[in-house]
Amino acid sequence: MPILRKVRHKIAKSPVHVPLAWIRHRNLIPSDVFVASYPRSGNTWLRFMLFQLLLGKSPSFNQIDLLVPDVGKQDKARPVLRNNGRVIKTHEQYRQEYKNAIYLVRDARDVALSEFAFQNALGLIDGDFDHFLGRFLRGEVNPFGSWTDHVNSWISAQDEGRARILLVRFDELRKNPELQLGQMMDFLEVPVSPETIRKAVEDNSVERMRDHEKQNPLKVSAKGGFVRSGSVGGWHDKFSEAQVQLVQKNAGNVLNRLGYSAA
Repeated sequence: MPILRKVRHKIAKSPVHVPLAWIRHRNLIPSDVFVASYPRSGNTWLRFMLFQLLLGKSPSFNQIDLLVPDVGKQDKARPVLRNNGRVIKTHEQYRQEYKNAIYLVRDARDVALSEFAFQNALGLIDGDFDHFLGRFLRGEVNPFGSWTDHVNSWISAQDEGRARILLVRFDELRKNPELQLGQMMDFLEVPVSPETIRKAVEDNSVERMRDHEKQNPLKVSAKGGFVRSGSVGGWHDKFSEAQVQLVQKNAGNVLNRLGYSAA
């Protein structure tokens, strides 16, 4: 299984991904709304809370794709928004098909640590974090390019008015999920009460998410689980000074643009 997983991982990062991405983006409509992010940025947690807010019940991992599926599976999604709009997950960089989106962004340094831990637990990578970090910053660790290019593609689309995009920082969602979710529901034009939002937050804590995963283990789950700690600023205790400077050199401008401190 680890060998097969490595082969699939290598294929996903190859040029084959480009035409497959086009195929996955068929049959979209202007009223669809995307929950977008770079991998390991909190997308799954957000989708669980949105599921509960839109359907009134806490989902399992088996159910989440019925309402907020990955792009490419949108034909199975339920139209829960105005004009038969669907809520669809994507990790792709911005594409012209994305007319409406909630873009969840997380500090690149925390993303790198989470991606390294996850891929390492799956047996997808060899080497230490120092080696991995360089590849991460060059966009070589997954099919979606570098964190910098990914974020820039979405911010540029927002700034240039090419799409209606709500930018949400993961750390702000962790700090005040009720406020952030309220803004998202306004964006989706779905009225919900503060009590309903509070319940969705309580029902989808990290502990509850881990319980969900135990009940419905994922095929891609690593040792330690797909759901990790969701830490904010954990890189402060993990990064060497050289690694801090490397990130600053490669992604500092984007981090500053988002309001993330370099230290």
